[in-house]
Amino acid sequence: MPVTMAAALRGSLVTLVKGLSSPRWQQLASRPLSVSTALCSSEAPPARADAVFKVTMVPGDGVGPELMTAVKEVFKAGDVPVEFEEFHLSEVQNMASEEKLDQVLNSMKTNKVAMKGKIHTPMEFKGELASYEMRLRRKLDLFANVVHVNSLPGYSTRHNNLDLVIIREQTEGEYSSLEHESVSGVIECLKIITREKSRRIAKFAFDYATKKGRSKVTAVHKANIMKLGDGLFLQSCAEVAQLYPKIKYENIIIDNCCMQLVQNPYQFDVLVMPNLYGNIIDNLAAGLVGGAGVVPGESYSAEYAVFETGARHPFAQAVGRNIANPTAMLLSAANMLRHLNLEYHSHMVSDAVKRVIKQGKVRTRDLGGYSTTSDFVRAVVENLRHRPVC
Repeated sequence: MPVTMAAALRGSLVTLVKGLSSPRWQQLASRPLSVSTALCSSEAPPARADAVFKVTMVPGDGVGPELMTAVKEVFKAGDVPVEFEEFHLSEVQNMASEEKLDQVLNSMKTNKVAMKGKIHTPMEFKGELASYEMRLRRKLDLFANVVHVNSLPGYSTRHNNLDLVIIREQTEGEYSSLEHESVSGVIECLKIITREKSRRIAKFAFDYATKKGRSKVTAVHKANIMKLGDGLFLQSCAEVAQLYPKIKYENIIIDNCCMQLVQNPYQFDVLVMPNLYGNIIDNLAAGLVGGAGVVPGESYSAEYAVFETGARHPFAQAVGRNIANPTAMLLSAANMLRHLNLEYHSHMVSDAVKRVIKQGKVRTRDLGGYSTTSDFVRAVVENLRHRPVC
């Protein structure tokens, strides 16, 4: 090696060693690597995100637009690198059409990630059986709905320290939109259960349990009455369970499941079920920890992820009254940030929301308080700006 090159290398090594021994480097090296510890500090994140993520936003009906405004205010205060593409789609406000549906779908297909409020479905039949909500799910193949029911520290209910997950197949079953009047006064409503989709949702549930370190999956059914339809679902779950010997597998009839959830919900870990049962259990379980305003949810296909509230209610009677609880939508937004690998911002938002709940000074009416939506959002923003130092 030439003398000049060797000398240059020695000089570089000396500079590197001196740099490593500098007070600034030692300060950085002494910091804990724990994300949760870092979040306890009021210090800004070490670096900004490399890019801004585009996310489709569909506020929906009822208090949906107010909840989405809460999300945007918190994201702005937290300097979250997300840009929303907003679309208004509503069957009850005459803001629904094939053109608008296509616009929403194109945006979702481009961005891959969306936040969505409840698109209310009118009960009146107007010539189309499938609602826009159902059509969105089918066109994007959002087959798996996941609702994590988790007690919030600082808010006591009959059952505290709950931690269970409800996984619902949501592209077939009773929501297949196949109804007809066979003879006058006789309506047939078809429930579709297929082996392919039953196995797919079962595999999703067991994969979820494996990834999240869960120990048990329970299939919910009514195979004692619907022997062929629910029987096929139950058989598919049992077949998939054999591929996961480390995960305990059980099954339970839907009516007994409802009673057991009310009496002793701690016996459940991950529950997997067809469409209608999932809708019912989502709402029942949300009521165990505080109601529709506190439980986040998400829906997945092989390509797309949509984040929404766990119990889907438009809460139309609260529109414009500034009383809706934004907790569920904000926690859902935090889950979306985690999906985008924005871990710092995800923890920042979720921790701020949970601190407001735990402090107990700001509570919306559904949680027994008198605070407004705006009060809650201001409290969350204040927690973002003044995160405690550990």
